[in-house]
Amino acid sequence: MELVDTAEAVDGTRTRRRRDPARKDRILAAAAELVAKHGYHAVGMADIGAAAGIVGSGIYRHFGSKSALLSALLEQLMDEMQRTAAAVVAEAADDRDALERLVDNHVRFAIEDRRLLQVYYREAHHLPEEDLRRLRRAQRHYVEEWVIVLTPLRRELSDAELRVVVHAALGTTQAVLFHHSGLPVERLAAMLGAMARSVLGLDK
Repeated sequence: MELVDTAEAVDGTRTRRRRDPARKDRILAAAAELVAKHGYHAVGMADIGAAAGIVGSGIYRHFGSKSALLSALLEQLMDEMQRTAAAVVAEAADDRDALERLVDNHVRFAIEDRRLLQVYYREAHHLPEEDLRRLRRAQRHYVEEWVIVLTPLRRELSDAELRVVVHAALGTTQAVLFHHSGLPVERLAAMLGAMARSVLGLDK
């Protein structure tokens, strides 16, 4: 069904104005690009609105505050990470192949979405408690994808030890979040991937 509203023209007649169902997605896409490029605190609602092709106040029809927009943006990021991780595992030939692919996929996220991940680590704790719980839950599900495929490869480890190893492997990529190495992307990705594989025991 077409969504429309009405507006009054200069001559007093009522006109039909079509609402844009993709506006919310455009706002999130614009926010992601701007935050990734400039950082969360440097970007205002007016900046996001301009990039999305609407006035800044129009954002409030979809997001009640900049914090709500941040929450939606980070949830979108975590959902994408979780979705791609599940797809990687489903397509892998075996557990080792799945873990290798998970490493490559995570390194790609760390490099391509570095600014957004910076915001996640720096700003997520400022979000409302309910929003933060959803993010943490998505993060746990993401980690679980790694634990499931690592378990048969590292049978000498307890469940708690497996989770320590996974978190340590994921933590190796945080070097790229807060340190500008100046290395070419290919070399940086190779180094991060090698460190994560070493932690996981894939280099044995």
